[in-house]
Amino acid sequence: MNFDLSEEQTALQDSVGRFFQAELDQTRLLKIFDSDDGHDAQLWKALGDLGVLGLMIDERYGGTGLEMLDAAAVAEVLGYHAAPGPHLGQVLAALAIAQCDDDALKERWLPRLASGESIGTVALAEAGNAWQPNEWTLIKSSTLSGSKRNVLYAQHADIMVVGVAGGQLMLVEHPGESAEISELPGLDGTRRIDHVVFNDTPAVALNGSAGKLRDAACVLLAADAFGGARRCVDMAVDYALTREQFGQVIGAFQALKHQLANVAADIEPARGLYWYAAHAFDAVPEDAERMAALAKAHLAERFLNAAREATQAHGGIAYTWEYPLHVWLKRAVFDRMYLGETSVHRARVAQLSSWAEAS
Repeated sequence: MNFDLSEEQTALQDSVGRFFQAELDQTRLLKIFDSDDGHDAQLWKALGDLGVLGLMIDERYGGTGLEMLDAAAVAEVLGYHAAPGPHLGQVLAALAIAQCDDDALKERWLPRLASGESIGTVALAEAGNAWQPNEWTLIKSSTLSGSKRNVLYAQHADIMVVGVAGGQLMLVEHPGESAEISELPGLDGTRRIDHVVFNDTPAVALNGSAGKLRDAACVLLAADAFGGARRCVDMAVDYALTREQFGQVIGAFQALKHQLANVAADIEPARGLYWYAAHAFDAVPEDAERMAALAKAHLAERFLNAAREATQAHGGIAYTWEYPLHVWLKRAVFDRMYLGETSVHRARVAQLSSWAEAS
């Protein structure tokens, strides 16, 4: 039995990785990170042309019709390069529309989402860190009134998938025309968040699964976190092999060797965790929710730890704006907090595994 990615999936990762190596150097990354909106329209269009935005969209709507494991493999590459932009919300919005049975909505939006011509997002969180479908209180109606927090790139969104009471989903088209959108302060300049207030905002019901949408977000965040953690280790190793102190490279110091080896050993075995969570999403429904929660909880924690250890290994240079390691540290904080903290998802894993009942 093969426990690795297929040749096609590896080639896909390599292709996207080469794209970012060519198009997203340190100068451009920091410029986008520090910009007013954290969005580069040219980079976004290039991602659409590359096919990254339509991986899970059916071919009849301009996508490539691949599975979650393919999308997660690409998300790992995005995390490795700290790729900025609305990618996460785009994939989730497309998934929600693809799940519904409204062919007119699919025809209208999926081709535009696949190409990047339109931007989609999801509005899930409510006040008090209410991220989970059973916690939503926004009342389902043909018009929505209420608010959502931590909405990715709401100011750029052409469509917004909104979680409502009862764990259901609604679609708001052109939200900027009928909702109040204001920017929220956030650490991660590569993913911007907004506060959205609906005032009798027209909405259309979607019959997709809110739980499945949440699970997809968990898997993609886990993959992003794994890629980001790998990049932190690579940056720390590269620095340790070039920085000299007391007449030799600091990588020769045993304490630093042990520190970086421990981080690498902590991360690498978790690769299979997000792979299986992505596989289960499509092929093992009885495991899908539990594994998505476990992957998100574990890998987000590992990413933050790797970013902290890499910062320590770099010493003072890690705290400068010009050296980009801080971008991954802040991205790690985002991956840990979005959709709820680690403790929330570990509690879900315990509940789904019946551990709580057994104790």
